[in-house]
Amino acid sequence: MDPASGGPCQGIRNAIPEMKKLGVHTEVVCLDRPDASFIALDNFAIYALGPGKTSWAYAPLLMPWLLAKLKDYDVVVVHGLWQYHGHAVRKALQKLKHSGENKLPSCYVMPHGMLDPYFQKASGRKLKAIRNWFYWKLIESNIINQADGVLFTCEEELRLARVTFTPYHPKKELNVGYGIEAPPVFQESMQDAFAEKCPEIQDQKYILFLSRIHTKKGVDLLVTAYKNILEKMKDCPLLVIAGPGMESPYGLSLKQTVDNHPQMRQKVFFPGMLSGDAKWGAFYGADAFILPSHQENFGISVAEALACHQPVLISDQVNIWREIEQAGAGFVAADTLEGTLQLLEKWISLKSDDQQKMSENAYKAYETNFAIAPAAKLVFETLSQHNN
Repeated sequence: MDPASGGPCQGIRNAIPEMKKLGVHTEVVCLDRPDASFIALDNFAIYALGPGKTSWAYAPLLMPWLLAKLKDYDVVVVHGLWQYHGHAVRKALQKLKHSGENKLPSCYVMPHGMLDPYFQKASGRKLKAIRNWFYWKLIESNIINQADGVLFTCEEELRLARVTFTPYHPKKELNVGYGIEAPPVFQESMQDAFAEKCPEIQDQKYILFLSRIHTKKGVDLLVTAYKNILEKMKDCPLLVIAGPGMESPYGLSLKQTVDNHPQMRQKVFFPGMLSGDAKWGAFYGADAFILPSHQENFGISVAEALACHQPVLISDQVNIWREIEQAGAGFVAADTLEGTLQLLEKWISLKSDDQQKMSENAYKAYETNFAIAPAAKLVFETLSQHNN
């Protein structure tokens, strides 16, 4: 449930209050340290049984907890793949069934994009791809194929999951959508909080990248494309690249590229991970949001930008790109240097009236496709229907 770990834990936090309105009581078991600072910040039950050991995240406390507690629930949803927790849930359910336990929960798996073929094809993941193939044959295929159903955040994720591994025969494939809470209403304190993190902006126009600083996100494409833009145009928005990961070799190499270029040093800024008012100040103050990712199952940050009336400039590897394109809420291009350059050029050359229209479309796209209340209702109705 560490907020720095990415979107799934935030999706869980978004959904629980809405599910409560529908009469659903939700609890979370995770493999974080029980004394982690973020555990106490939520107003729902979290059982932190970690820390998980090794990359598999083995936690010896999990299996006894599952054997004692699973029968108390109607539904269990396993979020994410390739780690111990999914294997533990399957084995615990088997043990309880063999012991004669009659009241067992339905079990669903939500891969959060982890069945995307990208992860088996990416050039930097060859060893992990081999490892995953063996793990699929031995363990993960049983988890997927024996669960009561697999939950997907969008139709594109569901479609892509079918082509990655065999045997792939889930009992049910259920597109339940995904949603985010409406952001807090803009206040000047948000602008001030962001200004503290990124004082160089000083009321200037900027394009915002806000996500993990990771090769999968295409940040190197963005930096290079922006460098090319600067060589063509003197008057272009600043670029803010915010998110955790700047201390990694990848992040440091990006920073060095910017530092070695006199023009970029004056126009590209790395404020680090933003949260709370600073994050919302960054979203509300931006001209547009950009994410040239090589793989993005949903993209909570994309939906958050839309909810803040921000047009989004995304690659066609962000799985909700069709909804964005159909709504006229941004631009879509390939996850290449040329595609990223197109995104920037299209936005910068757009007339102000057209930019404003796209901003209006952005919020409509959020309300129609990604608001949390209808998404939670769809999950509730889907699980209720298939549990009867």
